[in-house]
Amino acid sequence: MTMQTLKYKVIKTKKQYKDYCKILEQLDTSGNETLEDEIELLTLLIEKWDEQHNSFNDVDPIVLIKALMSEKNIKAQHLVNESGLSKSLISDILNYKKAMSKDVIRFFAGFFKLSQESLNRPYKLGSETNTLSRKKSKMQHPRKLVKQPASAKRKLQTI
Repeated sequence: MTMQTLKYKVIKTKKQYKDYCKILEQLDTSGNETLEDEIELLTLLIEKWDEQHNSFNDVDPIVLIKALMSEKNIKAQHLVNESGLSKSLISDILNYKKAMSKDVIRFFAGFFKLSQESLNRPYKLGSETNTLSRKKSKMQHPRKLVKQPASAKRKLQTI
């Protein structure tokens, strides 16, 4: 009985990692469904390498997301479509206006195949002081309520 040589092996070098990434990209874009097992195996090997060699502990989570978006040529609209989140929420997160919730962190971690820990870190929101000052100014200048005429109230009740 002769032994077959393996087409793919555990990744041990950066060059091998880059080669496998290129192969995976080619296979993934080929649309050939008979290559699903090969794509799955390469994905596992690449993810294993990433887990062992990529430390995102000191990277701002938003910087990391933006870098991955740029690297994979992903637009914010694609994230909106994939996540079901609103365009304004994705925009606010990417522009440091809103923090990521646990559900949003889970989505990004799954979408980009990252550990949740790489995204579940504190980061400074850029508009914290602006938001506070806007809220304060609104509180100092409350809106006047406009009373509806009695005839409008009656029309609403009859509908």
